Amino acid sequence: MILDDFDSRPGSATSLLRTFVGSQLRQLGGWISSAHLVRILEALGVPANGARSAIARVKSKGLLLPEMVNGQQGYRVNLEAVPMLESGDRRIFSFRQQREDDLWCLISFSIPESRRDARHQLRRRLGWIGCGTVATGLWICPAHLKAEVLGILDDLDLSDCATLFIAGRPEANRPFADAAAQWWDLDRLRELHERFLAQHSALVGPASSDAEAFACYIHALDQWRVIPYLDPGLPNSALPADWPGQASLDLFGRISRSLAARAHAFARASSR
Repeated sequence: MILDDFDSRPGSATSLLRTFVGSQLRQLGGWISSAHLVRILEALGVPANGARSAIARVKSKGLLLPEMVNGQQGYRVNLEAVPMLESGDRRIFSFRQQREDDLWCLISFSIPESRRDARHQLRRRLGWIGCGTVATGLWICPAHLKAEVLGILDDLDLSDCATLFIAGRPEANRPFADAAAQWWDLDRLRELHERFLAQHSALVGPASSDAEAFACYIHALDQWRVIPYLDPGLPNSALPADWPGQASLDLFGRISRSLAARAHAFARASSR
């Protein structure tokens, strides 16, 4: 299974390239010449040397495959990466806020010490899809993420080590918001939302050119796309009253409506 590279820092050349591939290249037929790809990254503020290094890193992760077309060297989106990219589309563009009466998924697992590397990967990947930690071997997430949890367990060959329970809202001897603050790193999530708001609020409005629209949109999308993974969309009862999540979601929607079409027009023109 090809995984998204969440270790790439948003705004880095590698992260921007992955964002371009996921949001634009599939719609352009899935192939682009090496020269055009370097120019695309230069339009995002990445110098040519940095662009080539990012391409090499993304290729090593299996997202892009080298392919010659009509005598031109280029890269094609790996078909094996499409499920990961489609899953990303659902997360990024269809953020799901949990309702108060929605069900939860509890993940209980016990993994032997001989498989501690797999145990580490399981915890890491559960965190990357927005699961919270109730206890060492007990994690929690909205029930609509069950399929993603099962996919992770299957990919790590840990299905026999875990049991999933679908249940109503957990009851604790303290307010649900206090429990949620212990199970999820809400301070980190708040910081991500507030940083997005601070850095991109000025983007809403007409861009002077398609090139500017492209750069602004890809940079905003690159910063936004990690948030819907880490933020499970907790119900209001689990969040502080001043939670910035809805404000950043609304901002991303406005940016998309304002810039996405022109960004794609630039990408299409620049890939020929």
